[in-house]
Amino acid sequence: MPLPLLEPVADEDIPTLDMVQPLVGFPERRHFALARLDELGVICDLRSLDDPDLRFVVMPPAPFCEDYAPEIDDTVADELGATDPSDLIALVVVTLGDTPTDATANLLAPVLVNHRTRRAGQYVLDDADWPLRAPLLAHA
Repeated sequence: MPLPLLEPVADEDIPTLDMVQPLVGFPERRHFALARLDELGVICDLRSLDDPDLRFVVMPPAPFCEDYAPEIDDTVADELGATDPSDLIALVVVTLGDTPTDATANLLAPVLVNHRTRRAGQYVLDDADWPLRAPLLAHA
């Protein structure tokens, strides 16, 4: 199923997420809150409710990678409770650098969110062509 690109996140859209597939490296952390970090709702904070010190910067891929449209396996869609492609949105984990030009995004393992059920998970895509560290400003 092709994944639609995500519009900016509104505060009321996804207040909490249950990770049915945990973030890579954090198998015990299953409950997260998603909060906007900017007025436009493009840059978000994904914070563990189990461990408040565990936080990730996430954002939709569209602002820097318009052609990002990974194929999502039906098994993944079922696990997230998605009955329609529009149920799912993608967020990518951002690694901040010393300067804005050093920031990268993980396009290989997006966080997929069912905005209807609030079930989410980080999934490594089968398509290895997507980079693990894509420069955020490469397309600017």
